[in-house]
Amino acid sequence: MAEAAEVRGFWQRLGLPGLVDVHTHFMPERVLRKVWDYFDGLGPLTGGVEWPITYRADEDERLAVIRGFGVRAFTAMLYPHKAGMAQWLNSWAVDFARRTPDCLHTATLFPEPGVETYVREAVDSGARVFKAHVQVGAYDPGDQLLDPVWGLLAEARVPVVIHCGSGPSPGKHTGPGPIAHVLARHPRLRLVVAHMGMSEYEDFLDLAERYGEVRLDTTMAFTDFSERLAPFPREARPRLAGLGDRVLLGTDFPNIPYPYVHQLHALERLGLGDDWLRAVCHENGARLFKIAPEVAPDTGPA
Repeated sequence: MAEAAEVRGFWQRLGLPGLVDVHTHFMPERVLRKVWDYFDGLGPLTGGVEWPITYRADEDERLAVIRGFGVRAFTAMLYPHKAGMAQWLNSWAVDFARRTPDCLHTATLFPEPGVETYVREAVDSGARVFKAHVQVGAYDPGDQLLDPVWGLLAEARVPVVIHCGSGPSPGKHTGPGPIAHVLARHPRLRLVVAHMGMSEYEDFLDLAERYGEVRLDTTMAFTDFSERLAPFPREARPRLAGLGDRVLLGTDFPNIPYPYVHQLHALERLGLGDDWLRAVCHENGARLFKIAPEVAPDTGPA
């Protein structure tokens, strides 16, 4: 309750109707618990850093928490780590979207035979955002199996939140190079680079400045936790102001090792002003996903 009041006070001070968080994780419970087990085990993808899950609770409680924060729209970032999972995850996501109207219907993909078919089915069923995880999936985003998929998603104008940076631990296909090749072929693809491209921040800022449909989400960036591991360069902060219409709030809820409100405070202490905060925390996401003011009523405590 105390944190909810603090989060709500943040966006109320800015005159916002709430928050739009483009990077939150909801997935089948047994899958999510395996993700938590991985974080508990300090595997390579955590960089070997202790990573306590702050919001370790069942689905109903997690939904109550994020709604209590006043998050008007959020996502179900789910992703496969191997072939044969994506279509099953997408089927689960259809049901979750139906019973969770404030969650943007999320889908995923993997470079495998049939990927174009099930991605088209997901788009036709109303998917509003896709999640791609190059690091966990250990695949090249330029894989020829994905080329028609990127074209399909660019044509449909469906955003893709993609973890393609090398933080917290680099993979064979992470970094700006592989995704730059995809953008050269599909310049209208609406990519949202997760974690601001951590840790190659400036390279991904370059891509956002070069391609008008590339955006970046703030997930974990600028927080005390990430600044210890991969600090955002101070000299690049003015570029954040210049891209103020294409930076989106993301948090990684519930899989974060600190309170949700800390992400908001980390953005505020950048000193880029209230207009920038309003754009990042609500307006950019609301515009991208066409979220009307009357959608998602206030359900949390004041």
